[in-house]
Amino acid sequence: MAKKIIWTRESLNNIHSIMEFIAIDSEYYASSFASEIYEKADTLTTLFNRGRIVPEISKDNIREIFIGDYRMVYDIGNDNIHIIAIIHGRRDLKKYLSKHK
Repeated sequence: MAKKIIWTRESLNNIHSIMEFIAIDSEYYASSFASEIYEKADTLTTLFNRGRIVPEISKDNIREIFIGDYRMVYDIGNDNIHIIAIIHGRRDLKKYLSKHK
């Protein structure tokens, strides 16, 4: 059964910030990267277990997939997939999540 993708406000803010940063050098690549994020998220509607379990959290329902240097962190619910964050791989995820609950 396909699940619905739900974007948190914070995850959409993440995408906006990433696009602004990339657009400093190239608006084309900023748009292209945003499209890649949305395309990868769409695949989670049916392949939601494809991402790895987030090592810092170690819960089966909290997973991530990588898009370039960024981590798309998502929570698998009964009917929905909640995209929690899109953050750079070098950022401390636990610290980030504790600030954005």
